[in-house]
Amino acid sequence: MITGIVVALPDELGTLTAKKVSKGHSLFIADAILVICAGVGPQNARAAAELLVSKGATQLISWGCAAALSPLLKPGDLTLADKLLDADYHELPMDLHWQSSAKTILAETLTVASGCLVESTSMIATGRQKKQIYSATDAIVLDMESAAVAKTANQHGLPFLAIRAIVDPASMDLPKAIAYAANGQGDIVLSKLLLFLLLHPLELPQLIRLGLNFRAATKTLTQVASHLHKLAALPHG
Repeated sequence: MITGIVVALPDELGTLTAKKVSKGHSLFIADAILVICAGVGPQNARAAAELLVSKGATQLISWGCAAALSPLLKPGDLTLADKLLDADYHELPMDLHWQSSAKTILAETLTVASGCLVESTSMIATGRQKKQIYSATDAIVLDMESAAVAKTANQHGLPFLAIRAIVDPASMDLPKAIAYAANGQGDIVLSKLLLFLLLHPLELPQLIRLGLNFRAATKTLTQVASHLHKLAALPHG
């Protein structure tokens, strides 16, 4: 049994391994755990998940950070989705037995929130947008990759798990510098970020806050990674 893990960003990948993996490439970080750095967004995630399956993955995990929709969630909180909605708010099948067993293991050392995860196909930058999605779906968390990985898993009859740690709380507006500096793949171009800060220095405190939130989220993911072999070996429904 090989566990395939889809990760969007290098910094998220760093919670699983110190080895460098270029975008679109995969690497075994253990005998039966294969990770891939997908890049941001559903198209990248879908392609990455398909590549993992072609390399023998028999179960898939979507791993990384996410935005809170529920006002009860704070930066660094861990979520294990027990329901998935795609961007059109269609519900996707998932293996609730694996989710429930994983939650039992992780809840011994971490606080774990379960609820609905909804897909976004673009960056959701404002608290107002998040509130609207929360009202429409009752989802507690949002990301851009998990639904795409789940669709691939379902297509191949494989179990799926979404492990996501919160970066931006529901009320938080992302700094405008992020949208300005992001390229078409969702990566932050440092030169553009520095230029924006030079022209808009009042953005700096909000950007620092986001960085601290991201650090809290990656700390949580690193803690989860210490249980990864147990999670990968769990039976499915």
